[in-house]
Amino acid sequence: VQLQACGGGLVQTGGSLKLSCAASGRTSSIYLMGWFRQAPGKEREFVAAINWSGSGPWYADSVKGRFIISRDNAKNTVYLQMNSLKPEDTAVYYCATKRIGGNYENWGQGTQVTVSS
Repeated sequence: VQLQACGGGLVQTGGSLKLSCAASGRTSSIYLMGWFRQAPGKEREFVAAINWSGSGPWYADSVKGRFIISRDNAKNTVYLQMNSLKPEDTAVYYCATKRIGGNYENWGQGTQVTVSS
């Protein structure tokens, strides 16, 4: 599975961005798709995930009520709608897939999100 993430950019505090992550290749093996982020000097952290067949979604407490993860199975694409952005949301955002019983893998190249104060 190959992942292509896009949609990052520079936005002011309170603004919105929508990230996309398109999967190609052996997409039938995907059980979950998730978004993670890594800020400078910090470890990568979980943001949100959604089950490819419909259960979930799951969110980190820091983004609940502000971010929405969704999927388009026909396009093999997962989206992350980010609203009410804060400077602390600034990070490189990555998408990844997970097989049943496995760990997250197939990390995309990441897309930079910068929120100015």
